[in-house]
Amino acid sequence: MNDAFDILLVEDNADLAGNVIDYLEALGHRLHYAADGEAGVREALMRPVDVVLLDLALPRRDGLSVCAEIRRRADHRIPILMLTARDTLDDKLAGFASGADDYLVKPFSLAELAARITALAQRPRLGQSHSIVIGPLTIDRHMRSATRAGQLLRLSPLLWDILLLLAEASPQAVTRAEIGRKLWGDEPPSSDALRSHIHLLRQIVDKPFGAPMIETVHSIGFRLSASQ
Repeated sequence: MNDAFDILLVEDNADLAGNVIDYLEALGHRLHYAADGEAGVREALMRPVDVVLLDLALPRRDGLSVCAEIRRRADHRIPILMLTARDTLDDKLAGFASGADDYLVKPFSLAELAARITALAQRPRLGQSHSIVIGPLTIDRHMRSATRAGQLLRLSPLLWDILLLLAEASPQAVTRAEIGRKLWGDEPPSSDALRSHIHLLRQIVDKPFGAPMIETVHSIGFRLSASQ
């Protein structure tokens, strides 16, 4: 498939959760799982995810409360799809009022779930330019290419992913842990591996041009800023 997303499933029904995870992982998506509301909030706020699949009836904390908490505390808008057996208009309105983006009533088709996920994950991109321009650096999301001062940068897929992550966060820093999770999921390699990749990226993005754009932020991670 062309797009693979990081998806958080918050669902206490183990059988349903297993079916959803198996189906979506077979499509290439990366799944994270929480079995109760408190864990759902924690997972949604601690890791970068593209979509949250959120059951309404959860132990420890109900889905409406979880949704509202994510909306209140997340530093960006995460698409949230409610999964529930409640199908009245009032139930749906309550879900949307708490911040849900979409609503799917159980039992549902896994194919429809996958289609809804794709629509939600791509929605924030609709008004977003394909290009990110930071000083002399231009990044084209659509073409997966980058140029500096008009010169094409020849990047491996992994180095491209790191550069895009830094560019989308710029001028804010991205933590080492966040880079590791985004690139390698729950089993990132050693910090030496990330350090090596950053070194290679600097050899391509910075070294030929004299002025560095990739900065190390002490005790945090890395930041991409316009060169002076």
